[in-house]
Amino acid sequence: MEKNHILIVEDDPDIRDGVEIYLKNQGYLVRKANDGVEGLSLIMSEEVDLAIVDVMMPRMDGITMMMKVREKGYDFPVIMLSAKSEELDKIMGLNMGADDYITKPFTPLELLARVNSHLRRYNRYKEALSKNEPRKDTYHVLGGIELNEETVEVFVDGAPVRLTPLEFKILLLLMKNPGRVFSAEEIYERIWNEKAVNTDTIMVHIRKIREKIEIDPKNPKYLKVVWGVGYKMEKQ
Repeated sequence: MEKNHILIVEDDPDIRDGVEIYLKNQGYLVRKANDGVEGLSLIMSEEVDLAIVDVMMPRMDGITMMMKVREKGYDFPVIMLSAKSEELDKIMGLNMGADDYITKPFTPLELLARVNSHLRRYNRYKEALSKNEPRKDTYHVLGGIELNEETVEVFVDGAPVRLTPLEFKILLLLMKNPGRVFSAEEIYERIWNEKAVNTDTIMVHIRKIREKIEIDPKNPKYLKVVWGVGYKMEKQ
C-alpha cells in the first residue's frame, strides 16, 4: 500500500522533530515547515495527504494558512495544534475547515490515533473518488461520521456502523442539513411520505441512532435535541 505523506507545520523545532520521529516510526512519509508561508508553499508543490498545523506561528499563523488551503480547494484532513485551551481558537480553526484540534501538551499516542483515524477516512474517500463513486453530492461527512448514499454505508471514526433502513434515512436527512432543526412531525412526513399521526416512533429511532454513532449517547456530540422544537445534527 502506498505510504501517506504528512506535513508538519510548527515553529517549535523540538515539537516538529519529535512528531516527525513518531510518524516515521509508523511508516509515514514526513515533510516539515517552520511557519504557514513555508507550509502553504509545500502544499502547492508537494503531495500532502494530511497536515498537522500549529495555530501560533510567525509570518503566517495556522488559522490563516488553513483558510488559504481550503480557498485553494485542497480537501485533505488538517489537525490543528495549539498551546491555548480557549474555545475561540478551536472554533476559528474548525470554522476555517480544520478537521480536528489538539491542545498542547499532547501525548504522541493521542496524536497518532487522530492521524490514523483521519487518514483511514481520507484514503477511503480518495479510493471511492478514483472509481468515480461516490459522487460528492452523495457522500456526506460530519466530524467523524461518513455516510455514503450510493452504497448505504455509515462509518464512525473509521469503523462501520449498521443502521436499519429507516435509521439510515433519518440520519441522511439530518446530515444533509447540519445545524437545521427538524421537528418530529417533519422527520416523520419526510421519511414516511405521509401525514404524521404518531411521532413517538421518531424518538425511538433517534435514540437507537445515537446508541450507534455516539461515544456517549447520554451526552451526544452529533445528534442533539432542541427541547420543545426537534432534532438536529450539530455542525462540526
